[in-house]
Amino acid sequence: MSEQEPIREQPVAADPAQDRGHDVVVLGGGSAGYACALRCAELGLSVVLVEGDRLGGTCLHSGCIPTKALLHAAEVADAVRTSETFGVVSDFGHVDVAKLHAYKDGVVHRLARGLEHLVAGRGIEVVPADGVLVDGPSVEAGGRRYRGRHVVVATGSQSRSLPGITVDGRRILTSEHALALPTLPSSMIVLGGGAIGVEFASLMRSFGTAVTLVEALPRLLPQDDATVSAALEKALRRRGIKVKTRTSCTEVEPTQDDVRVVCSDGSELRGEVLLVAVGRGPRTAGLGLEEQGVQTERGFIRTDDRLRTSNPRIYAAGDVVAGLQLAHRGFQQGIFVAEDIAGLEPAVIDESGIPRVVYSDPEVVSVGWSEERAREHFGAGEIDTLTYELGGNGRSQVLKTAGLVKAVRLREGRILGLHMVGARISEQAGEAQLVVDLGPDVQRLAQLVHAHPTQNEALGETYLALAGKPLHSHA
Repeated sequence: MSEQEPIREQPVAADPAQDRGHDVVVLGGGSAGYACALRCAELGLSVVLVEGDRLGGTCLHSGCIPTKALLHAAEVADAVRTSETFGVVSDFGHVDVAKLHAYKDGVVHRLARGLEHLVAGRGIEVVPADGVLVDGPSVEAGGRRYRGRHVVVATGSQSRSLPGITVDGRRILTSEHALALPTLPSSMIVLGGGAIGVEFASLMRSFGTAVTLVEALPRLLPQDDATVSAALEKALRRRGIKVKTRTSCTEVEPTQDDVRVVCSDGSELRGEVLLVAVGRGPRTAGLGLEEQGVQTERGFIRTDDRLRTSNPRIYAAGDVVAGLQLAHRGFQQGIFVAEDIAGLEPAVIDESGIPRVVYSDPEVVSVGWSEERAREHFGAGEIDTLTYELGGNGRSQVLKTAGLVKAVRLREGRILGLHMVGARISEQAGEAQLVVDLGPDVQRLAQLVHAHPTQNEALGETYLALAGKPLHSHA
């Protein structure tokens, strides 16, 4: 054989348990996983998506979407209950729980079907089985081995509990159980004052349930700016939600009729059900990570800034990577990983500007640095803040919502953070992210024209005040 003649592999018999190989094998079909698979296919990479549950993951089926559907129904319930305030006389009868779930499930079903058609239309092979990492790197699922030049782990997260609390799905619930309650409880204790706990406390109160919200740390939404946290707590209390901060549970006892909770301050609470909403942990156990040289820390997969693990052929994206556990973060990380594998060298994601939204009544938006974090990092003397109250905003008056916009900026410099509280204020998260991420000068921002009457004007008024020319506010 001459040196120029190519060496040809001898054909071998096909092994039904062996896959021919793909550019990318994605393990997990939630926001990060399906986004990665779709972008890979768009870039011409061959991709297989392994998902043992439902395409769309927690966010679509038991998280973001069904929760927001219930929150919208809760908003409708409040609107009917208070309609006379607006000159519309109506009577609030009751909540038909069966129809409530039918509405919620219908939203989820339509989105799920759309996603399935989208994935199929891109020619992505979906393997409906749980998968584990094996040598290759490969993923073994459904009795077959799927080989890839790269594997992306995007298996998401799961509800956490606390020592001494046993979730039974009847008296002691996770958020997944709370989404499918056959009847509305007369009373609920919510353990955890983060986004999940606050959202469920809000919607259950709108449906007529007596709610007590318990948080071990000094305030609700402890990761957010203290000003918006205080405004939210005040609004929730005004709605009749009991809030106990700096309080933990020392004993939880389910009974035939209710749940008894003993608190660290010596008080005792009783509720028909207890919702454990103390956060979510990464779903990484039993995936074969250690065997493939993938390092973890507290269950989260360790990655570099390009989301590569300690195994150079394995990436991770979404809730399995420590940081903000948000569907839109996972979605963007999935796209980033696909483009990195394809050699496009995408810019590293700056997580400090990712919007955080709580869809309670009122809603809360946080983008960028809180005042506390900024003062700690840059020095107290280097930070300015300005707060614009929604009482001066025409659209907010129409909606009968109170709230605020708070800007955190370097002294005479760029805006580092924007934090907002108010009904429907989540719709302003996009502009807030652009301002924080792009860092335009406040004089330029003050020249932007915001449509009237909108809540978007509240941001415009904030920029005007920062530029030294407030109109509807006091600088």
